[in-house]
Amino acid sequence: MVMRIVTGLVLALGLAGAALAADFTGRARVLPDQTTVQDTDRGLTLTVGLTQGVPYRVFTLDDPARLIADFREVDWTGLDAARLTRSQGIKDARFGQYRPGWTRMILDLEGPLALGASDLRIDTDTGQAKLQLSLTRTTAADFAARSVAPADPDWGMPAAAQVDPARSRHGGDGKLTVVIDPGHGGVDPGAQRGKWDEKNLMLTFGLELRDALVRTGQVNVVLTREVDDFVPLEARVTIAHEARADLFISLHADALEGGGASGATIYTLAEEASDKASQKLAERHNRADLLAGVDLTGQDDVVAHVLMDLARTDTKPRADRIAAELLDALKANGNPMHSRPLRGAGFSVLKAPDIPSVLLEVGFLSSDRDRANLTNPDWRAKTAGAITAAILDWAIADAAEGQLIRQ
Repeated sequence: MVMRIVTGLVLALGLAGAALAADFTGRARVLPDQTTVQDTDRGLTLTVGLTQGVPYRVFTLDDPARLIADFREVDWTGLDAARLTRSQGIKDARFGQYRPGWTRMILDLEGPLALGASDLRIDTDTGQAKLQLSLTRTTAADFAARSVAPADPDWGMPAAAQVDPARSRHGGDGKLTVVIDPGHGGVDPGAQRGKWDEKNLMLTFGLELRDALVRTGQVNVVLTREVDDFVPLEARVTIAHEARADLFISLHADALEGGGASGATIYTLAEEASDKASQKLAERHNRADLLAGVDLTGQDDVVAHVLMDLARTDTKPRADRIAAELLDALKANGNPMHSRPLRGAGFSVLKAPDIPSVLLEVGFLSSDRDRANLTNPDWRAKTAGAITAAILDWAIADAAEGQLIRQ
């Protein structure tokens, strides 16, 4: 039978009978025709059809109200989100890779719906499984009280690691280490326009930029993700530290409702955003982890804050310099640029105090011109070449300045 644990939230784990201990060698697939949502007088009933039973857990989170269902690796191919948003109680749905071996379904709820019964049944003849979840309307206060993330510190958080301190300055000897961060991934698609997802376009471009850099023979490249995986924001910064990165570049291609914005924009870290649009963009990017069920809103202690501020007195001008190099190189390459291409905002992925970091919005998916460029392999190749040139020019100037400082 399915085991449910109630600890301020409803948490469902496991499988029916002996299936819980089974070693599933084949990946389960969703059965779209057997995946339905039915509105009821009290709320709604969600049914997820699978080719086989898998371990799972279900819980709710508040602000915004959403249902989270984690499954031991499910292939979601063929399931259209519109099939789930037909319900009056669900306004958005997304699903995909969450962490190695696990996938996640996120349903944004129209209002507070408490998770009641959960039941996974396996057909003994076909081996197929159906997970049925019942949600009932409740008060906002009751929903908030029930909606607490599971106490699993390992889920979605980077593992603690003993690493050497990051190099404060590349000395010009040996290869430069650059970490490329293709934004979003897995359960977090980022911006979407038609058949194009930001996560897939930026992964493609990140791999192409890696190849362009490696071909110079002067750069070692580490990617925060090389496949369609969800990588938490903190983990992306941890990867940069473990790689002892000299430079961190996060790649994005956002979309704005109503269009209007177009061209590349380069962001550096700032406590206060340079404008309201940048602030809203940073809030949306930083919220990706929270939407996926990870809350990274903890505050640094006073001592750590002071130490990070000291480190940033050296790092910030170096980040500003790579931003300027990128701007010059992209302009020279003929890339469309935003009307205000250099901006600042509090993006979480830029908060490594000892690594110069920039976030590059390569273009906007909401712009027809930018979208055509982003999906054009030749345009991406030229853009990768321009970024590569900017990085190499920056590295020479940065190393020379470092030698002067040491003298």
